[in-house]
Amino acid sequence: MPALSMLLDNPAFKRGINISYAIIYVRSVEEHRRKMSNQKQGEEAMVSSFNDTGYEEKEEVSKDEPGFSLKSILWHGGSVYDAWFSCASNQVAQVLLTLPYSFSQMGMLSGIILQIFYGVLGSWTAYLISVLYVEYRSRKEKENVNFKNHVIQWFEVLDGLLGPTWKAVGLAFNCTFLLFGSVIQLIACASNIYYIDDKLDKRTWTYIFGACCATTVFIPSFHNYRIWSFLGLGMTTYTAWYMTVASLAHGQVDGVTHSGPTSAVLYLTGATNILYTFGGHAVTVEIMHAMWKPQKFKYIYLLATLYVFTLTLPSAAATYWAFGDQLLNHSNAFSLLPRTPWRDAAVILMLIHQFITFGFACTPLYFVWEKVIGMHDTKSILLRALCRLPVVIPIWFLAIIFPFFGPINSAVGALLVSFTVYIIPAVAHMLTYRTASARRNAAEKPPAFLPSWTAMYVLNAFIVVWILVVGFGLGGWASMSNFIKQVDTFGLFAKCYQCPPSSAAKNH
Repeated sequence: MPALSMLLDNPAFKRGINISYAIIYVRSVEEHRRKMSNQKQGEEAMVSSFNDTGYEEKEEVSKDEPGFSLKSILWHGGSVYDAWFSCASNQVAQVLLTLPYSFSQMGMLSGIILQIFYGVLGSWTAYLISVLYVEYRSRKEKENVNFKNHVIQWFEVLDGLLGPTWKAVGLAFNCTFLLFGSVIQLIACASNIYYIDDKLDKRTWTYIFGACCATTVFIPSFHNYRIWSFLGLGMTTYTAWYMTVASLAHGQVDGVTHSGPTSAVLYLTGATNILYTFGGHAVTVEIMHAMWKPQKFKYIYLLATLYVFTLTLPSAAATYWAFGDQLLNHSNAFSLLPRTPWRDAAVILMLIHQFITFGFACTPLYFVWEKVIGMHDTKSILLRALCRLPVVIPIWFLAIIFPFFGPINSAVGALLVSFTVYIIPAVAHMLTYRTASARRNAAEKPPAFLPSWTAMYVLNAFIVVWILVVGFGLGGWASMSNFIKQVDTFGLFAKCYQCPPSSAAKNH
């Protein structure tokens, strides 16, 4: 023991111990720094990969193009502003012309309240879709999956988070909705142009515009809709305010009546048309994927909806105030507004916008078809365009079979939009985060205005029940009753649905 005590008191021994501790400490600090550096590099690589979202990225543009080239400005869109223009432009589209028809079915007060109600619900489910996209993307990035030259779609998000059954459900509803959404754009084109040139019937105009809209096969992805989205929103803005001003300037027609709602069928048909109006986010995932930083999408759809309210509420209210119950037999508001150069300009602008919206609805279908035939990675625009053409043919054919502008909106809203846009995202969100570990490791936590997971579950459950009962159940019954009535009245392959006497007949 004395020898041990002497050893511990020896100054040289103490210096050796201190040096050893110092070496161990330095090594531990270096090891910690090395781990932190590797983690940071991994995070940077993940973020870099997360931003690598499609065919022609911002980084590639900066290498191949001058900083502010015309092609870069007009063609390569991926900013927050591009996403906002895409959402706002795609959301309203031709439904703007049918909302006065819905007001005549429901009455003024119900029309305004339900627009706001479904606009808020639609913004919430778009938020849920964006959260699920980020969750799916972050999980795949941890597995070192690279999405270069691959556009993520909604059914793939469902597959990655919930399995193949959900993939099949999402694929069936989304593709069917987008198919009929494209059909509606063709019908709207023929319906609108007829009010400028009625020498040809609407069915013939459908043939012509089907060929025109087929040219969207040359637009590679949502990156390339920058200028079109900007112009499209300008066109709908002009049309909405033209309808408002023209209706107020025209004044109320003689003996105007505002008797709506007169029946449950009409009321629920109008309600499902409004549900369809704010269900334009079947392309939300594709728009997010086209962004350079898709994490920033979260509140874009809500901001787009708030702007859309400034278009839909005044135009529908003013047109219904002026024409009242006459709108029950005129599902396209253009048919009642007097012909002027201002109206013709609105018709032409809406025609161009419907071409753009056709592309928006069809592009996800193009992606699905490319993946089915193994051509999704092809960089040749011409080859991809040729591969996409078979998608346009059934759309063209269906537009000729069911040319019922207005009633078809309600039917699609009740039977397809109700699931695609409202029910499936809400249920998918609840199932994805049903476990405590999933909630703890969620890539996106609950929003600041609704910080509780329980509150999110309650809201999602309310949406599912409401849309299932009111939107799909009652709305489906009403819209299909109205749709069948149109078929019985006008028949399939109707040559000129709800056409007034042509100018040629009048002159004769």
